[in-house]
Amino acid sequence: MVASLLGRCRFPNRDVPVACAFSGGADSTALVVLARAAGCPVTAIHVDHGLRESSSTEAEQAAGIADTLGVPFRLMRADIEPGPNLEARARAARRAALPPGSLTGHTADDQAETMLINLLRGAGTNGLAGMHCGATKPLLALRRQETNALTAALGIGVVSDPSNTDRRFVRNRVRAEVLPLLDDIAGRDVAALLARTAGILADESALLDELAAMIDPTDALAVAAADPRLARRALRTWLLAGGYPPAAATIERVLAVAGGGHRSCDLGEGRRLERHRQRLRIVPGRL
Repeated sequence: MVASLLGRCRFPNRDVPVACAFSGGADSTALVVLARAAGCPVTAIHVDHGLRESSSTEAEQAAGIADTLGVPFRLMRADIEPGPNLEARARAARRAALPPGSLTGHTADDQAETMLINLLRGAGTNGLAGMHCGATKPLLALRRQETNALTAALGIGVVSDPSNTDRRFVRNRVRAEVLPLLDDIAGRDVAALLARTAGILADESALLDELAAMIDPTDALAVAAADPRLARRALRTWLLAGGYPPAAATIERVLAVAGGGHRSCDLGEGRRLERHRQRLRIVPGRL
């Protein structure tokens, strides 16, 4: 099973050390197993957000799994207070805690969910292309049922994160409600279809990105003078640093600022955009 799954993964070359984001769940455990099978020295990094009383216990369980797999384990703490924008703040804290280039255990199912979430956000073709199938996401061609099957076959008792079933979060509702409904309506496995479509859109997006790269997104005059279709794309690429692709409404607000209609606008996720001497810049804002 390991050999079969490994043939569909994209890991770095043998002997290249990797850091793996490690919750101890099936996906991240499969990530560590397969990275080791690819010949990469692995460090498993667990980020404890401190959001639940059970989080310390989950960290201990993750450490135990890493020990069983024979890989070094590192615990990082990123305490987050409950409140608005919890998903976005947790994601930003996790990203900040992990070393640059860390591998994650995202699968094709995560890709399908991301595509639908971005569709709901009006994020454009960049968002519909989903997550970039690059070196940091080597499992994107695998399915969640396969990572579950692998850990079960190895007899590994993985960590169960209760936040993954919390219906307050959009991704969980897409996973538990939207995708099963779409499967029923279409009479087929829609997640696989969406993941393939994301790959096609990613290829087409790469070409459009080359054209949009000719526009300096921090130059208000250049953005205002450009073809709006390419200007929007240049701005989306620039603003991706905040996490998910920006919503269509956000891009329109930025275009209005570039065109002189407003001096600033809200970008979400604790950021604002300002125009100063015909330059656009991102500054801290309210979460």
